[in-house]
Amino acid sequence: MIQYRQLSVIDVDKIKEIDRSETIDYIYRNIDDSLVEIKAGHECPAWDEELAGQIRQRFAGELTNGGFAYGAFDQQILVGFGVLGYLFRGKAGDQLQVDLMYVSRNYRRQGIGTRILEELTRTAKERGAKFLYISSTETRSAVFFYKSSGSQITDEVDQELFAKEPDDIHMTIQNE
Repeated sequence: MIQYRQLSVIDVDKIKEIDRSETIDYIYRNIDDSLVEIKAGHECPAWDEELAGQIRQRFAGELTNGGFAYGAFDQQILVGFGVLGYLFRGKAGDQLQVDLMYVSRNYRRQGIGTRILEELTRTAKERGAKFLYISSTETRSAVFFYKSSGSQITDEVDQELFAKEPDDIHMTIQNE
């Protein structure tokens, strides 16, 4: 049975328990505000130590500055997590970013990501955000997940996030 709880900085090393690997058949590009599907056909590997270190640093940085993280556990093993950024974004200052979101390969399509996103949404609303900002990896699975959760391509791209990850699909979800 999957159990959920808020995560703290002391949980940062549990990130290595996530199997982020994935077969990527298709990716998307945002061309003139339309999603264009491109055949990819490659494997995204599990964490290497350098990338895991970068993710741990982002996770700890967001939480240290007031962000929020929520995780899913199978027994004591972390199988999914999401991080809500602390910094309000957008021209109106009414957006909080879903900074990180991962579910282990063998646990996908079981509602775990949806449950984590619902908790991030609830927390963002409590903090006064009207929108969640998502800089999604361009994979079909990630884009479909966020679109099925109500996201839309944003017409107000965050330039800082775009500069960091220009291939990402930038979306928002209205936080009702």
